[in-house]
Amino acid sequence: PHLRTSPDELLPKGKAVKTEEELEEVDDEGLEESQPERLWGLMEMLPERVRFSRVALWTGTTSFMILVLPVVFETEKLQTEQQQQLQQRWILLGPNTGLSGGMPGALPSLPGKI
Repeated sequence: PHLRTSPDELLPKGKAVKTEEELEEVDDEGLEESQPERLWGLMEMLPERVRFSRVALWTGTTSFMILVLPVVFETEKLQTEQQQQLQQRWILLGPNTGLSGGMPGALPSLPGKI
C-alpha cells in the first residue's frame, strides 16, 4: 500500500493561531540567558573587521582621555591663572602698567612729574 499523509495530519492539533502572549512564553522557555550573554552573542555575529574597529576605537579614545586631556586641562588652568594675574595687576597698578611693562609691585609713574 502507498503511504500518503494529508496536509491536515502535518498541522499541529489544537488552535491554529496562537496569541502573542503564548508566543512570548514559548520563546522565553528554556532560555536562562543573562543580558551580558545576549550582548556577547550579538557581538559574535559582527564581522571581524567591525570588532577590530570597535577595539581600536575604544583604545584610541581611552588613550586620548588619559594622555592628552590632562595636558589640555593644565594648559587651560595656567592660561586662566595668567589672565587673573594680569587683571589684578591692571586693577592695582593702573591701565598703563600692561603697556609699559612695569615691574610688578613697582609704583606707577605719575604723569607730569619727571
